[in-house]
This record gives sequence, C-alpha cells and structure tokens, in this order.
Amino acid sequence: MPDTLRFLLDEDLSPEVAAIARGLGLEVLSVHEIGRTGYDDEAQLTFSASQGRIFVTRNRDDFIALTKTFYSTNQPHYGVLLVPRSLPNQQGEKIAHALKRWRERYRETEPGPGFVDFL
Repeated sequence: MPDTLRFLLDEDLSPEVAAIARGLGLEVLSVHEIGRTGYDDEAQLTFSASQGRIFVTRNRDDFIALTKTFYSTNQPHYGVLLVPRSLPNQQGEKIAHALKRWRERYRETEPGPGFVDFL
C-alpha cells in the first residue's frame, strides 16, 4: 500500500534530507530539486497544498502565522511540520530519521488538514 503522506521541504533545509528520507521509504521532495527556491512563504505553502504535501520548514514563526491566516480565510493546506533548532541542518540524516519517526506515529491515523506540529 503506498504511503499517503507526502512532504515538501522548504529551502531552509538541505536537499540531502529529501534524498535520505526517500531512502527510508518516505515520499519527500525538496524545493531545491524542483526549482522552487526564492518563492515567498505563502506561495510555497499554497504550492505544497496544491500538490497534497505537508510542508516541512525551520521557519516556525512565519508558518504559524501563515497557518492562522489560511485558517481565517478558509484556505486549506495539508499541514506544516516545524524542524526544531536541536536538529542541525548540516546533519541531514538526523532530520530525515526524525521525519520517519514522525510519520510512523501516524501510521494508523493521519493528522487532519491545516495542522502544525514539530518533528
């Protein structure tokens, strides 16, 4: 059975994380890999939603605020996962494994749309 949760990594995360996560069996793309660097946060979250992907970023404050805006305007998104500073960007393997552990928590039930959570 294919995994129904798919992820899109923000440009503040190394594209190496996506490659490692795919090796762990996750459906992950990086904005670096698909030519979407330099877009503003709203454009990235809107694109991620259009692709049915959970957006993964370190940009906590902006994406919490953006989620509130999306909610108040009834604009759906598939969720935002926030990467804490305790997971160093230069250690992509740690972030990829944290993403896999997060995914395993939702093996039986998936989070609802528009959620914000931490890895």
